Amino acid sequence: MESWGIYSDQVTNGRPISTVGANTPDLDAVFWINGLDTFSHLILPTTALILISVASYSRYARASLLDVLNQDYIRTARAKGLTERTVVMRHAFRNALIPITTIIALDLGALISGAVLTETVFAWSGMGALFVQALRKVDVNPIMGFFLVTAITVIVFNFLADIVYSALDPRIRVTA
Repeated sequence: MESWGIYSDQVTNGRPISTVGANTPDLDAVFWINGLDTFSHLILPTTALILISVASYSRYARASLLDVLNQDYIRTARAKGLTERTVVMRHAFRNALIPITTIIALDLGALISGAVLTETVFAWSGMGALFVQALRKVDVNPIMGFFLVTAITVIVFNFLADIVYSALDPRIRVTA
């Protein structure tokens, strides 16, 4: 328990969440305290990146769900006497998730490739910072590596989105 007191005095400086950098400089602590320190430094950048997309996801989800709720099979499910919760959750929401899956897959590819603004604000060194430094130095090799990793990430997440499609819609089958 004594090491926790050292951690709280050395790291937070009276703040509940760490604000800048990937870890606290000169923190000499045990494995668990270093892990907790790294996690506390991830809270604000992760929240900032998530909040960017939440509004667009909810807008797409609403539009897609309203479109699906007007389909004939939804009216048929209601006419069969199913509860509204069953109709919406089992029939409508699964089909409404298909366009959202596409958008999330593309966003995850862009997110992994680098969040330049977030890395700058929170002083993290990531792919976005590497890309900006390579542009400033006019160094072609890191720029090509950045685009290669970005392209591979987008391809992988689109492949995963195709697999999720088959789970959401039984009419779509993945064949080898």
